[in-house]
Amino acid sequence: MAVYLYSALKNNRTIVSGRVEANDINEARKKVREMNLIPTSVVDIEANKSKKHKGRVAKVNALSLREKIDFTSTLEILTSTGIPIIEALLFVEQNSDSQRIRKITHEFRKQIIGGSTLGETLEKYRNIFGRVYIGLVKAGEDSGELDKTLVRMLDLLKKQDAVKGKVIGALIYPAIVILLAIVAVVIMLVFVFPAFDEMFNNLGKPLPWITKACMNMGVFMKQYWFILIAGVFIAVIALGQAYQNPNVRKAIDKFVLHIPMLSELMKFSNFSNFIAVLQVSYEAGIPIVDCLFLANLTMDNFVLKTAIMQVATKVQQGTHLSVALKSVNEVPTMMTFMIATGEQSGRLGDSLYHCVSFIDKKLDAVIDGFTKLIEPLLMVFIGVIVGFLGLALYLPLFQAYQQ
Repeated sequence: MAVYLYSALKNNRTIVSGRVEANDINEARKKVREMNLIPTSVVDIEANKSKKHKGRVAKVNALSLREKIDFTSTLEILTSTGIPIIEALLFVEQNSDSQRIRKITHEFRKQIIGGSTLGETLEKYRNIFGRVYIGLVKAGEDSGELDKTLVRMLDLLKKQDAVKGKVIGALIYPAIVILLAIVAVVIMLVFVFPAFDEMFNNLGKPLPWITKACMNMGVFMKQYWFILIAGVFIAVIALGQAYQNPNVRKAIDKFVLHIPMLSELMKFSNFSNFIAVLQVSYEAGIPIVDCLFLANLTMDNFVLKTAIMQVATKVQQGTHLSVALKSVNEVPTMMTFMIATGEQSGRLGDSLYHCVSFIDKKLDAVIDGFTKLIEPLLMVFIGVIVGFLGLALYLPLFQAYQQ
């Protein structure tokens, strides 16, 4: 969804402005009216920026998360020592081990020498750095604390890298076991069962249905393996295309949130990045509504993303952040309580910091529980496969011995 900047009349007297996310400009106007406002101007921010900077950006390959961390870390160290941004970029360009970092730093340096700020330059490469990175850098430049903002950004990138590593680490073990199980089944059906074909025929008795099914599957896979490979390839592409459809993705994301353990993993991994961006952007001096928009960009689950958009809308209407979060059932209760305490005491920044720590601990606990749960389930899964293949292979022999 695109982000639209609106101006509207409140109570037919006051002009207010803000941002909404929508699929098109008509939906954006509708959302503004739902806030009891009369829209006077609704503008697609991204489209306007694309037009403004069209034809002035050199093509640069995307950076990995690790490359962004290296780039930000070096830039933060240099700027914190008082080195001008152009000289800092020149150092990065000449000394970076990554060719992509050297190339993009060269383009940055040219743009800044031409009169652009770092934030304006990053805006031209928002497909690489993202709106969160750009928004924080702009806030740092506006407040004159770019070095501190880069420190916050570096911590945020490291946090995202750590969360990504934790989630992948929790999922990679079952994925490898399932893949090896599939390979073992294919080898058994294609090579092992055919070796017993002559012996089964010599028994002179009809084969059990389970053995016959395995034999037929092995023959089919051996003769038409290219059809199976093509089918798997087409299925993967079809699933990828289907997931791009908003309705399909919403249904899948909603279904995932109803699966025990996996729903907890999905929620806390999403809220871990969300609350970290919210805390960093708030500390950078960005208005709370804009903080919510930036933090919501890190959400991967469609249902959770929609819920936070409802929170942002209520905050725009004047509702306290904690009250708006409490109205959304998907947000952890402890998180809303800590934020409410911070609002009442006037120390929201500290409360957000403690929320980050709380969510991280919960995520670690969920991943640990998920890992402990998945191991016995995988053992049962492998046992069922081994039992099925063993029964199919030896059942004819047992029947022959009995006779």
